[in-house]
Amino acid sequence: MKIETSVSFQTSNELLQKLMDSAERKTLNNLKMFENRLVLIEGGGYEKIWLETQPMGGEMYAKRNMEAGLNNQLLFMEHQRPDGRFPGSIALLNNRITPQFDKFQGFCFPSSALNMYYLMGKDEEYLTLLYLTLEKFDSYLWRTRDSDGDGCLESWCKYDTGEDHALRYHDAPDSWSKEIPPTDCKAVPMASLDIMSFSYSARETLSIISSIQGNENRKYEWKKKAIAIQKAIKDYLWIESKDACFDRDKNHNIINVLFHNNLRAMYWNSFTRSMAERFVTKHLLNPDEFWTYMPLPSVAVNDPLFRNIKTNNWSGQCEALTYQRAIRALENYGYDYLIPQLGNKLFHAIGDSCVFVQQYDPFTGSPSLISLDGLQDSYGPAMLSVMEYTSRMYGVHLERNHIFWGTAGGNESNYEQIWGNHSFKIQNDGKSALAFIDGKKVFQSGKDLKIITDLSGNLLYIKQLSADADLRNIKAYGILP
Repeated sequence: MKIETSVSFQTSNELLQKLMDSAERKTLNNLKMFENRLVLIEGGGYEKIWLETQPMGGEMYAKRNMEAGLNNQLLFMEHQRPDGRFPGSIALLNNRITPQFDKFQGFCFPSSALNMYYLMGKDEEYLTLLYLTLEKFDSYLWRTRDSDGDGCLESWCKYDTGEDHALRYHDAPDSWSKEIPPTDCKAVPMASLDIMSFSYSARETLSIISSIQGNENRKYEWKKKAIAIQKAIKDYLWIESKDACFDRDKNHNIINVLFHNNLRAMYWNSFTRSMAERFVTKHLLNPDEFWTYMPLPSVAVNDPLFRNIKTNNWSGQCEALTYQRAIRALENYGYDYLIPQLGNKLFHAIGDSCVFVQQYDPFTGSPSLISLDGLQDSYGPAMLSVMEYTSRMYGVHLERNHIFWGTAGGNESNYEQIWGNHSFKIQNDGKSALAFIDGKKVFQSGKDLKIITDLSGNLLYIKQLSADADLRNIKAYGILP
């Protein structure tokens, strides 16, 4: 069954209205036909679908186009190699879909692909395919990417983790297609927080799928295997005295660079609660490290390897892709109140010029307008981030069997999500909000809350979007007979 989706949004905030309208319009230009398949490419000069961005981006864009959102998952699953390796990117070359296996290019896939199962109407064949592909990939990782047998998976090139030109990789190759690691490099094969988190995310998702399918034994087996990854990360990569994780080079020495990849691990849910709390408290919210004027540089700004380079480089500047990932990372560990702060920083950094680029100066917030190929615009992660932060702050987000409603204060707004035959709408006058499902009132609340209900509108729990939000100021109506 084809599900039609759309979003409408009106606000008294002139800047946000202009940003949303522009992002909606420009994202349409990133919809492309790969043979007979509609996909959402990354954009901004990146004409492929990449494993680090486009399953996540496709799931976000399913709010507006289910077909593209679903194809952004399926193409990676359908082009998995027999040995279990996913393509790091998929291009359209000579009018043919062409999977590329010369890097991992991140793995922002399992949680988004699982959520698509719910959003598309719970197709069991899709869920089985997702299970099989994740199982094969996890097996591939442990068969090939622990070359020294130390129990920690490895990154072999800069593009394995999508950290283009990152100085901490030293002389590592950009890409690497061989199934043995490069030799005679200073850092790689590198014991990697990212690659370990790939396995954790796959195993956690396999446990959830097993539960959905009613296989309790398999559910607990995968959960146990996921916890083993989490323990290995803490034992080998977490440095107690530094309150953060660090990769290790090929000689098992700590690569002493304080990198934002700790926040990536939170996206993959591979940190314990305590690890996340310590990293957020000690580092993420430290204005001398990651909570700069424009937060979330790729490397702490006081680190010797930080570089404020304006072109595509993961050694310093704030990346729109990091903002895109940060939403799930913060929600995973209960830091929802930081989402409006980041959203507003991003809105003002982009500004009313509505030029959507890859990087931003952490000290000024200025967009870095020049990419490696010239002037940049329509970079997908920046546009999707604007739309996704808005959905969390003032709108509606569907996550599995839950609805997230945002009541951020200060602006009047109306946000409506159409999902098939259903309408989810929230009206905000800046001080209070009213929510409706299919025209029936669900709740009335005060401002600066994230209210989570089931799909029928029954209240489940509430989170604060600011320190002074009143958790008591909510009246639930309910719409069930």
